[in-house]
Amino acid sequence: MPRSVLVRQDSYHDSVLLMRLSQALAGLSGVEDAVVAMGTPHNRGLLAAQGYAGPQLDAAGPNDLVIAVRGGTDAPARVEAEMERLLRSERPADGEEARPASLAAAVRALPEANLVLISVPGEHAAREARRALALGRHVMIFSDNVPIEDEVALKRLAVARGLLLMGPDCGTAILDGKPLAFANAVRRGAIGVVGAAGTGIQEVTSCIHRLGGGVSQAIGTGGRDLSDAVGGLMTLFGIEALAADPATRVLVVVSKPPSPAVAGKVVSALAAAGKPGVVHFVGAEPGAAAVPAARGVTFADSLAGAAEAACRLAGVPDVPAASPAPDAARVRELAARLAPGAKLRGLFCGGTTGHEALALLARAGLEVHSNLHKHGPLRVAGTAPVGGHALFDLGDDVFTVGRPHPMIEPALRNERLALETSDPETALLLFDCVLGFGAHPDPAGVLAEGLGRARAAAAGRDLVAIASVTGTSGDPQQFGAQVHRLAAAGIIVEPDNRSAAALAAAVIVAAASAGGRRAS
Repeated sequence: MPRSVLVRQDSYHDSVLLMRLSQALAGLSGVEDAVVAMGTPHNRGLLAAQGYAGPQLDAAGPNDLVIAVRGGTDAPARVEAEMERLLRSERPADGEEARPASLAAAVRALPEANLVLISVPGEHAAREARRALALGRHVMIFSDNVPIEDEVALKRLAVARGLLLMGPDCGTAILDGKPLAFANAVRRGAIGVVGAAGTGIQEVTSCIHRLGGGVSQAIGTGGRDLSDAVGGLMTLFGIEALAADPATRVLVVVSKPPSPAVAGKVVSALAAAGKPGVVHFVGAEPGAAAVPAARGVTFADSLAGAAEAACRLAGVPDVPAASPAPDAARVRELAARLAPGAKLRGLFCGGTTGHEALALLARAGLEVHSNLHKHGPLRVAGTAPVGGHALFDLGDDVFTVGRPHPMIEPALRNERLALETSDPETALLLFDCVLGFGAHPDPAGVLAEGLGRARAAAAGRDLVAIASVTGTSGDPQQFGAQVHRLAAAGIIVEPDNRSAAALAAAVIVAAASAGGRRAS
């Protein structure tokens, strides 16, 4: 299909609107795909990699709107006309109250608000955050692509003023019982969470709720907070704040793999907090030598394990003592459905749940290709299919440029599911299903439909599917209803992400062992 690029100069729109536009335009008759994005260098690079390179794309600037279209000869004109119609519908109608055009105007309109959520292009986010801090407001920066030197300066300023600076690229928080961005409906309680991982916070807080515990606060920090450059500034501030909070009796810290030096500072701060602490660094071995043990700090083996440890410390009754191993008979039964050489494909909407699953598969001895690997021979850099076992974080920029994140629109995962199951070696599928505010209203239903189509296309080839659901009964999607939809579609639903990954690993290992015995 022909590709074309249209550019509208000096036409800025926020990322949420652009994702909605992309979704609507891609559904037009005669349009194979449409991407609407700002012309930042990052977005231009991703579009060029998708085949849209050319002088029009090269000439676009960060404040220009880029419309990339793949389709028939009349697709560009059709897309442009529909986009103009959609943009007109976004403008305030006559008599409708205009939205505040600046942070100062928003503060005047809502003076009692004490937190500012910032979602603007990364090059502008630091300026707006600095203004919010100067006004004495806590800040949550949803924006990404903020220079790290700006992040450090903003967090130092926030700490000096006694304010939260959550982010950049912070997508989850629960403050005073209020879920922000992607978060779940959890009961209030005695457990405080600080997390440099969005779906990590969601998995931990949802597990705490389902175990019968509750959350006092859940503070997101942004994924770079535990890097050497940032030094854990907001994580350490969050620990200090929760240590001083009388409603918090147990502290939990979760993050993707941190800098070892900063991880040591975090563990020391937890030990000095005067309250029981639990820590889980996703992908790190519990109690790794690089992070020495400390009195009063429990190292958990998983996100669900962190929730269990915190609930036990908070006095929640009937919490499991340890994660049970997958049932041996069940593993043998599922492994018998797989042919020799069967491959696993993990398709994840959450980056942290995907990272945890990847780490647990590796602990079981599996070599799994993934875009979550930072380096090495198993790293996947693009979108092309790979051989062997593979697990993808579908929220990565390379999949989502100009498109909604798969937690907002999980149809993106179904597209990849169709591609992966076209490989005859693909036999075991592993998924997360993330609920909560901001997420799709029925992610389980969308996944069930996609799997049904994949199984039909597989022409009788067995596809074993395993999933977990991150969420609670109070979420808009309702945890129990989502579990039921997955089970009705023939998907094995495990109690948490840890258990789903452990079962998938055990089945693949057992199938490989049985294949070896049959070959001999």
